[in-house]
Order: sequence, then structure tokens, then C-alpha cells
Amino acid sequence: MTLETTRWDSSEHLKSEEDIRAYFEACLEEAGDDPAFIVHALGVIARARSMSQLARDTGLTREGLYKALAPDGNPSFATVAKVARALGFRLTVQPVE
Repeated sequence: MTLETTRWDSSEHLKSEEDIRAYFEACLEEAGDDPAFIVHALGVIARARSMSQLARDTGLTREGLYKALAPDGNPSFATVAKVARALGFRLTVQPVE
């Protein structure tokens, strides 16, 4: 018996701003010291909204965003900050408790 699966895309389940906020907060908590996890989460959120609109908002190309936010992408901090800001997030620092 062959097991059939379907591709899961988290972006298809982020329907509201509340969903997106909760998803990103959970990803930030789960990421620990893994910046790639955070970049992946930003990519999921970008797909949930509109990659074309994000490109316009950041001044980056759509193709460049897909490349930067891909699993093997290695975006600069400036790109991550631009994307986060355009998605409505502010990067902050908090002391470790």
C-alpha cells in the first residue's frame, strides 16, 4: 500500500493579521539561535500576503525576494530588516531573563 501525501504550505492557513502575528511570534520562540528559521517564517508570511506587494514595499525584485527567503537563501540583515518592516514587524532586542 502506497501512502499518498500532499504538500503542506503554512501560508495557505494564515488568513488574518491575527493568524500572521501569532504564527510569527511562535516561530520567533521556536527559532532559538536559528536565523534561517526566522527567514523561513518571513517567507511564509510574504507568500500569505503578496510577494509582489512586498517587492514594491521593499524596493527589491520579486525574484530576489524568493531567492533571499528560500530555504537555501542567505539574505543580508538589511534585507531581513526591510522585509520585516514591510510586513509590519519591528525587530527589537530584549534582555534574556
